Amino acid sequence: MRQLILACLLLLLVLVSGAAAGQIPIPTPAAPSVGAAAHVLMDARSGQVLAENNADEARDPASLVKMMTAYVVFSELREGNIDLDELVTVSERAWRTPGSRMFIEPGDNVRVGDLIRGVIIQSGNDACVALAEHIAGDEQTFAQVMNSYAEQLGMENTYFANATGLPDEAMKTTARDTALLARAIVRDFPEYYGWYSERSFTWNDIRQSNRNRLLWRDSSVDGLKTGHTSAAGYNLAASAEREGTRLISVVLGTASEQARADQTQSLLNYGFRFFETHRLYDEGEELTRTRVWKGDMEDLGVGIADELYVTIPRRQYENLEARLRLDEPLIAPIEAGQPVGRLIIRLQGEVMHEEPLLARETVAEGSLWRRLVDDVLLRFQ
Repeated sequence: MRQLILACLLLLLVLVSGAAAGQIPIPTPAAPSVGAAAHVLMDARSGQVLAENNADEARDPASLVKMMTAYVVFSELREGNIDLDELVTVSERAWRTPGSRMFIEPGDNVRVGDLIRGVIIQSGNDACVALAEHIAGDEQTFAQVMNSYAEQLGMENTYFANATGLPDEAMKTTARDTALLARAIVRDFPEYYGWYSERSFTWNDIRQSNRNRLLWRDSSVDGLKTGHTSAAGYNLAASAEREGTRLISVVLGTASEQARADQTQSLLNYGFRFFETHRLYDEGEELTRTRVWKGDMEDLGVGIADELYVTIPRRQYENLEARLRLDEPLIAPIEAGQPVGRLIIRLQGEVMHEEPLLARETVAEGSLWRRLVDDVLLRFQ
């Protein structure tokens, strides 16, 4: 009995001292059960997937297609091919497009900026077709542009057949691909992303509300898009930011508007409660300098291509370990940007991320004397 009491006291002492030192992590339970055909929860900055189910199963995207429609339009704006005040003449085909509408009229001249809000806030199929025709001449050609961007973004299981999300047997996407697209919108177009948080838009004296109910329920949610058809069920791609961490949730094939909002809220709450994101390295940061043989200089800077974020369970930051594994020996010539090793990030001994280490400068081949000297020195390494 005495030994049992002493053991309990010892355990209590360890727990108290560990808590005081901040070493006891918040336990990370399994992700919540989600009432959706497919779902994924992803950190927007690191790209780390925190929860998923059937994330690569092909599904009908419905109006989530309009996220790529907007991405293409945003890209055209950035390239200077169109501008927000540019007028678009509405065709009869755009006007006749069925489904949800912005209520533009044939022959109207509508600003690009207003049509974008019609797409994002009102989910207007007519606005989608008007923009597609203005940018690419017709909707079919615009869909080819959409697929080109999907390929660039790594959306390996997605195919777009139109700009609206109206049913088409060829159209497909996945929860993971949709999250990649949402992440790209947030990352690539912060200047336009604010439209996704607008709760309503009025056009032609008709006021319509954003269908994303979480904009009213959760102040941290600021986008992105809903979708629904009888075949697809109720879809929602949402993004939220709390305390510097931004998460993206995608649920596909839920049973109702209420269900897609509830399931999304559950996923977001789980992610923010149990995970945190840290920036480990800046873009272009030099991580070390290393020896180069037979070159016109003896060492070169080594770094990674982009800034690096990691998402980890809360209170685990002190257990992160970064190691540089350099190729040896490094022999000139070496081109700037050439891979020269690996950056390996471990958490509690387990590899969680690897990144190529790149030469930050070019090292030309050295003089004949330098090459001869280094050749001799290398024999003794």
